[in-house]
Formats: sequence, structure tokens, C-alpha cells
Amino acid sequence: MRPRLPIRRILFLRPFRPPNGPRPFTQNTLTSRPQLPFLSPARRRPTVRFLTTERRQWIKDEVWKAGKYTVALWTGAGLLLVMAFGVQQEWLDRKFPSPAEWSWVTRKDFRSARWDEDHDGTTNGLVDWARTGEAYRRLLRRLENPKIDGAGLEDQDEGGILVAGIGKTGFDISKKPEPWRRGYYEILMGAGRAAEHLDGWVRDTTRNIAFPAHVVIGPSNPNPRPVPPGAASAPREENCEPAFEPPETYYIRVLTTNGFTEKQRVDAALAYGAWLDFKKTPETALEMYKWALDIATSSSTSAKPIVNTQTGVLDPSAGLPSSNILSAATALAVHHASNSDLSNALPIFLSILRARKSLPEEPVTMHSTLNPDDEMTGFWKSATSLVRSMLVPPRYPPPPDDGTTPPTRNLKERCEEAGIMTYIGEILYASRQTKTTREDGLAWTREAVDVAEEQLRNKNIDRDGKKTCKECLQVGLGNWKTMVSQMAKEEKEARAQKAGGWLGFGGESQKDVAGRWEREEQVIAERQRRAGDILAAPTQPPSSSFLSV
Repeated sequence: MRPRLPIRRILFLRPFRPPNGPRPFTQNTLTSRPQLPFLSPARRRPTVRFLTTERRQWIKDEVWKAGKYTVALWTGAGLLLVMAFGVQQEWLDRKFPSPAEWSWVTRKDFRSARWDEDHDGTTNGLVDWARTGEAYRRLLRRLENPKIDGAGLEDQDEGGILVAGIGKTGFDISKKPEPWRRGYYEILMGAGRAAEHLDGWVRDTTRNIAFPAHVVIGPSNPNPRPVPPGAASAPREENCEPAFEPPETYYIRVLTTNGFTEKQRVDAALAYGAWLDFKKTPETALEMYKWALDIATSSSTSAKPIVNTQTGVLDPSAGLPSSNILSAATALAVHHASNSDLSNALPIFLSILRARKSLPEEPVTMHSTLNPDDEMTGFWKSATSLVRSMLVPPRYPPPPDDGTTPPTRNLKERCEEAGIMTYIGEILYASRQTKTTREDGLAWTREAVDVAEEQLRNKNIDRDGKKTCKECLQVGLGNWKTMVSQMAKEEKEARAQKAGGWLGFGGESQKDVAGRWEREEQVIAERQRRAGDILAAPTQPPSSSFLSV
């Protein structure tokens, strides 16, 4: 019997597999065997959880951070805008002060209207008069509304007075405070200026946009002009109405309001007269200037009339004229000169110049004798002005002179004298009576230029005086150049005619010799170059306040 061999058991070890690999028993090697999805995990896409607990918490944190940053940024931007608006209003309140008796909204609207009208604050020096006029009209509605800022206004008669073509006359504002009355006057005059610039304009009622009349499309304007590039399309005539009231609506309201000063009424009458001159109605303008003279002489206490209200000539023996009389008489003389009535204009100008030269000199004070360089300047002055501007609110300026007293002969009045001399020189030259008369006109013009330049170079001159002197110097230099150019031309023609005498002998030596008026032309060119620096200087010195930054 053969020996029984021991049986060896061969163990089949499970083969190694990668950690993420499929299980061997799930792989089917037989093609005929059905493939079960649940036995083949490697072939199906695993289910992924996109919104886990960690991701949900991260999204919550990010949304919270974005909300905090958004709120912080918008809050900061809003606060910056509020700060900028406050600084702007503070700066405007110092540049265009308004009465404290008005409400805050009225004061803000008043500052905005004045800023819109100010040429320094506009683009290219152009004023949007439609916007400015609407602002003044809105201010008038607020001031004349008893429920807003018009408490205490009274009609002079029951129900008021209506004038054909003008509307309702002025109120009785004598019970209102002086700052309120002065601000009301400024708004009325501003509305009058806007009405002058909007004369002939129409408003498209469908879009509430103002247009000049020459661009309107309609039967009354068969050849309309094109609108400027970038402007709104031209309106239709059937959709248009007058853009603003006529200027006399506001000037007459000033003249008929009870409570304005004499100077305010005189200035309104002179502004209306200048507008009538512009509209080529000299007869009506003359009546308005005479009305201004009547207003100016109503407060005179002289036993003898200072001015003849018919001719406008001042009587030197009746006493010193007031500022209002000088302004009204000057405007009347300019009216006569503008309408070529030189025989009536020249006596008025001569009497005004005589009266101005007889005015009392401005009293000399210790402050006026101080040298500006000796006063507190530099750091301490800037620091003091900074602290004062930050702590002290701006005050409404005190009331100006009412014009019922004679002015003093200060720097501004000397500039006014130079302006009168410019008018006299122009009238004498334009009369062309004789050669002597024309040379007298040149002499008056030269003296006016000298006086204006001398006063303009004075460091103590104020802003109003500097503005007056600049205008006088510019006009005087222009008149002087025009006069001398005409005289030089006539001189050249006379010399050429003399040089071409009998057979043309003996005149060659005088062709290259400069005459008297040609040499004076060179003098004028030098004077214009010398005056260029003071004419180009700013009228208002820069402010040292922190708001000027």
C-alpha cells in the first residue's frame, strides 16, 4: 500500500488594489454576464455636496462683510456730499449774504440765484438767464406769501392797484425789517435784469424750456434759425408762450412800493430809463429820467432848487447836491448825448463836474494814514481771519447810504469826475465845430485818463472805486486813440496834398517826417502798454479766509 501523501493547501491571497480603485469582485470579465449598476461604483458619478456646512458659513460671512462695506461706503459718500454742500453754502453766504429774517430755504435759493447770475461762477462767463429768472420769480412768490416769508405785507389800497400791461403795483413793506426790505429790493431788481435778457424769448409749454424767438418754427417765423449744437430741438409756435414778464413789471413795482429808500427808487427809475433807451423809445426814457430827478429832489431841504428838473442843469448857488441828484442828472446827460442832443448834454455835464469838484474832501483818519505793510500781516493775520471765519457766522452787511446827503470827494468820486471829463471830451470832439474845439476835447480826454490811472494806482482804493476807474480808463484810452487816429489821418492827407504841390517840387523832404498826431499815437500805445498791468489786475483781492480754499 502506497503511503498517503499529505495534502498541501494552496492559499489564494487577495491581490493588492489601490485605495481608490474599484473592487475586484465588482469587475465582470464575462461579456455575457449582466452589468449591475450597484455592483460597479467606479462607473457612476459620485454624488457631490456643493453646499456644505463650512461653505454655508463662509457665504454668510462674505455677505455680511459686503453689506457692512456697502453701508459704510454709501454712508461716507453721503456724509461727504452733506459736508461739501454745507461748505458751499457757507462760502455762498459770505459772498452773497442774505437777511436772517428769511427762512432757510429762501436764503438758500437766494444764494443760488445770485451765484447763477454771477459771471465769475459761470462757464465761459455765460449766464443761464432762464434759470436765473425762474429762481427770482420763485423767490418773489415765497416773500409775498403770508404763510412763508411774507407775513405783515399789506396792499397800499384794498385789493391792490392794477396797471394795464404791468400788473399789480407794489406792497406796503414799511413794517418789515430793513434787511428784509433790502433783500426784497435785490430780488425785484434781479428779476428786472433777467426780464431784460429774456426779452423776446418764448417758453415751450410741453417741455418747459426757454428758446429765443428766432428759432421758433411757425407761420410768424418763416425762416427760423437753427438751434446751437447740443441744444434741444426747436419748439413749435403753437406750443410757445412768453418766457418772462416785461422788465417794467418789476421796475414799476419798486417805484410804487412803500418802504424802499430814495436811492433804491432812483436806481430802479434809472435802470428802467436805460432799458427804454435800449428799446429805442427816447421820449419815454426822458420822462423816466425826469421822474428819477423828481424822486431825488423830493428830500432836498434847500430853499432854492438845486437842479432844474426840466433841463437837468445844477445850480451851483443852491448848495451841494446829494448823491441821488448827481446820479440822476448824470443819467439824463448821458441820455441826451446818446440821442445826439449835445447842446443839452454838455451844460449838464459841466454843471455836474463843477458840483463834484466843490464837494468836501474825505476826512483824514489815522487808519487811512497807516501803511498796509505796517499793519498785522503774515501768519498772525491769516490765523486770526481763520479763527474768526470758523467761529463767527457771517452777518448781513449794514445798510448803505440812502443817497440823500452830498458825498465826500474820495477816490471813487474822483473816478466819477474822470468819467464826466471823458463825456465832456467826447462831446466837444464830436461837435466838430472848429479845430480848437476838437483839440479841447482831446485835452479833456487826456486829463480824464491821467486822473483815472492815478486813482487806480492808489492802494487805498476800494472795490467799487477800482471798478469805476477801470471802466473810465478803458473808455478814455479808447476815445483818445480814436480821436488821435482821425487827427493823424487828416494830418497825413494834408501833408501829402501839400507835398504834391505845383509840379511836385519841394515836398519829398517832408514825407518821412512824423507829424504831431503821429507822435501822439506812439504816446498812446505806450500808455496802453503801461496801463495793461493795472487793467488786468483782479478787482477783488483774494480772501485770506479758509473758505477761499
